[in-house]
Amino acid sequence: MFDFDIVDLPDHDAPAVGDTAPDFTRPLVNDEYWENASLSDVTDDGPVLLVFHTMDGAFPSTYIWNNLRDRDVPEAVQAVGVSISSPYEHKTFLKEREVDARFFSDPAAGIATEYGIENDLDGMAGITEHRPALFLLDEERTVQYAWVADQWPDFPDYDEVADAVSDL
Repeated sequence: MFDFDIVDLPDHDAPAVGDTAPDFTRPLVNDEYWENASLSDVTDDGPVLLVFHTMDGAFPSTYIWNNLRDRDVPEAVQAVGVSISSPYEHKTFLKEREVDARFFSDPAAGIATEYGIENDLDGMAGITEHRPALFLLDEERTVQYAWVADQWPDFPDYDEVADAVSDL
């Protein structure tokens, strides 16, 4: 049926509902430019749907962002991605996919480690990326909703995400 293997991912230690999401500072990219920003800078402006995804252009990343784009995340919630891709790759991805979001660039996957969602890629020594995960955060960075992939590939229940956003 699929042209790829489905792989079970190891256990994770991601923040759960009610936890405070770890703060971090990285380049935050939109479709025009980037600047260093912290997660707390972003949540100071309102709730955030923090979306960890594989590198830009990979099937899971494209699929997740196409689904979020097509569901129109309410303007009251900022959609913000995080991946190992560079700011240049983020700019291109955001423009080409017409995604209304900003992405943090985390090439060394340090944020993935902080969040307990690192994914060491098979057969690539020293290459770690972010396991797909979504966290809905309020202004204090308290996790209101959490989903973390258990398999590769794995995708959230987008209706469940939309309900969580609506309930915020």
